[in-house]
Amino acid sequence: MPTKPTHKVLVVDDEEPILELLKYNLEKGGYDVKTASDGMKAVEIAKRFMPDLVLLDIMMPKMDGVETCRQIKGIPELEKTFVVFLTARSEEYSEVAAFDVGADDYITKPIKPRALMSRISALFRRDTKKEAPSSQISIGELTIDRTSYTIKIRNKEINLPKKEFELLYFLAQNPNKVFSREDLLQNIWGSDVYVLARTVDVHIRKVREKIGEDFITTVKGVGYKFSLN
Repeated sequence: MPTKPTHKVLVVDDEEPILELLKYNLEKGGYDVKTASDGMKAVEIAKRFMPDLVLLDIMMPKMDGVETCRQIKGIPELEKTFVVFLTARSEEYSEVAAFDVGADDYITKPIKPRALMSRISALFRRDTKKEAPSSQISIGELTIDRTSYTIKIRNKEINLPKKEFELLYFLAQNPNKVFSREDLLQNIWGSDVYVLARTVDVHIRKVREKIGEDFITTVKGVGYKFSLN
C-alpha cells in the first residue's frame, strides 16, 4: 500500500526538462509535487495547492523568482512556507535579494539530485525539531510568542517572516549574550545550508525596521546581542 506524501512541494522553472527531473526525484522521495513554468502561474497554483516548500528559479518569463517569492510569502497562509532558490545565478547580489524577500536556502545549479533532496529534508527536519516545546518571551513592551509565531510591541501585533522571527527569538532567549554572524547562521540556518554572512545583516536590518532599533545591538567587530535596557 503506497504511503501518503508527507509534504507538498511546488517546483517553478521555465525549462521543461529541469521541471520533469525535479518532479521525478521529489515524487520518488515521497513528496506531493506540482509544477509551474513561470512566476505568475506559480503564485496561482500556490494559492490552491498550499505547498510546504517552493523550489524556485530566478530567471523566468513574466515574473522573476524574487518577485514570485515576495508574492507567495505575502499570502498569509503561506508566509511560513519554505522557499528554496535553485538557480544558475551565482552573483552575491542575487543571493542577497533572494534572502531579503524571505528565502530559506539558495542553491546554485548544477546540483546532484541526492544532494538537493538532502538539503530539502534538512529544512523539514529542523522545522519539526523547532515545533516541539513552545514558549513566550516577554521583555518590557515586547512579547514574542513561539507558539503562534507572533510578536507584539506596545500591544500592536507585528508579522515577521519565519527567519526574521527565529533570529529575534533566538537572540531574545539569550539576552545580553553576543553572537557572531557565524553563530547565528549555524543556529538559525543550520550547517546544511550555505548562505553568506551578509544574510544575517540583512535580516537584522529588517527586524529593526519593524520593532525598532533598541532591542538588537551591534557589537562592532564581533556580532549582535539582544539588549536588556
